[in-house]
Amino acid sequence: MKEYFVDLHVHIGRSSKGKEVKKATANNLTFENIAFESYTRKGIDVIGVVDCLSPYVIEDIEELVDRGELIEKQGGGMEYRKGQILILGAELETHEEKGGSSHSLCFFPTLKSIKDFAKAMENHIKNIYNCSYMCRLTARQLIDIVDFYGGTFIPAHVFTPYKSFYGNCCDSLFEIFDEKSFDKIPAVELGLSADSMMASQLGELDEKAFLSNSDAHSLSKMGREYNIFEMEEANYEEILKAFKGIDGRKIKANFGLDPKLGKYHRTYCLVCDSVIKEDPPVLKCPVSDKHRVVVGVKDRLMMIRDRENPLMDSRPPYFYQVPLEFLPKVGPKTIDKLIEFFGSEMRVLHYASYEELTKVVSEDIAKNIVLSREGKLSIEAGGGGVYGKIEA
Repeated sequence: MKEYFVDLHVHIGRSSKGKEVKKATANNLTFENIAFESYTRKGIDVIGVVDCLSPYVIEDIEELVDRGELIEKQGGGMEYRKGQILILGAELETHEEKGGSSHSLCFFPTLKSIKDFAKAMENHIKNIYNCSYMCRLTARQLIDIVDFYGGTFIPAHVFTPYKSFYGNCCDSLFEIFDEKSFDKIPAVELGLSADSMMASQLGELDEKAFLSNSDAHSLSKMGREYNIFEMEEANYEEILKAFKGIDGRKIKANFGLDPKLGKYHRTYCLVCDSVIKEDPPVLKCPVSDKHRVVVGVKDRLMMIRDRENPLMDSRPPYFYQVPLEFLPKVGPKTIDKLIEFFGSEMRVLHYASYEELTKVVSEDIAKNIVLSREGKLSIEAGGGGVYGKIEA
């Protein structure tokens, strides 16, 4: 078995010809740039690329195939320049009849299967070219279509207050899915404001794998959360086996932000414009009941959990990681120097010793990188769409 760094949630912003694919994303976030940057600078072995339903993206993929730079792997997935593995997928927004909307990741093994799925989704998406995520379906309807075309359905950032199942639609996934549909879900994505220990307070998720992904809207954000998979090789079929722990394949570890760094960890008052620092669960502003609040992931989980102590016995460990760009005094130039010296961001975050780091950066920065690896940095919690902060 080999170990692979895996991030299964990266967005596409533009086509290679500059056509907009997704709003609020970086202009240089093209399919090829994702493949090149994730492998050469980030050190991520497998990337799940969403927004692949757009005809602009499919055109880019087919051009890379024609040039011989992208080939289909046996077992599913695409291989870029004989190194990087890309899993083709989409993030789709569904709307429930009783109210609430949520996002889900849908992945497919081959270019043909995602093209067939995209063709079918043209009946449910108003503008598939540059708004391919917005579909007029319920999640139950979508999972059946994904399954029909041989895909995999994974609830995205499942606790986030906006556009998620537990944050926006339900207290239990069984309110959305019947047992047959629920069994088709192999994993859930935790999101930046939760970790495995928090999610393990929900008993209905005991048989689901947990994923920590970046949900990157720019190249620099790739790999801010990721997983280590243990597999025979990197392809679609092996990933599905790792989700289910089949034939020795497994998710060996999750690496993610300390949830306090996430945008929605604690309840936030939109009128007071601040995180409410009272003991959770906080569901209203202490200044005024009339103030509108965004309920935090930690606070929401405390309301819907069915046990106080997380059940982690059969789960991989979850390690807190602070991306380089979150650290005080670390800007783009410093990141470039570190990557040039060590080869990739993964090597900086995981393997570089304090002594090695001080050859490139100041002692303060080297110390913070080591402390972040050990989960010992002091953090001010985020909420209401504002990231938490490392306290220098």
